[in-house]
Amino acid sequence: MSTWSKEELNRIAESDDLHISPFREDGVTYGTPTWIWSVVVGGSLYVRAYYGQNSRWYQAAVQKKAGRITVAGMTKEVAFEPVEGEIGDLIDNAYRTKYKGSPYLNSMISMRARSATVKVVPLTVHES
Repeated sequence: MSTWSKEELNRIAESDDLHISPFREDGVTYGTPTWIWSVVVGGSLYVRAYYGQNSRWYQAAVQKKAGRITVAGMTKEVAFEPVEGEIGDLIDNAYRTKYKGSPYLNSMISMRARSATVKVVPLTVHES
């Protein structure tokens, strides 16, 4: 696994168009791209499932642990790592800052969504 470059993280942080596609059951085919919110905290990229652990993309991400994201003109092969613990408070704060004023903010910092937080780690680069 690799890490995000500063330029990549800046582009992602400024973007509001992240689409996530974990692998399907076969482990080869990408799932339907789902638009989700994303935040950058401490040099890492995090996403949450609005519907919590019942979200289909979240379940696929946790089960298959890999897939692809498309954001800010980049398509990246990524790994997914479930996240728990104190980092959740920092992620909440990042959501508050980035999405201030959104009617969906309270849902995204709720315990339901917080329980479905995933760290997104790049594997390879494909510029599109």
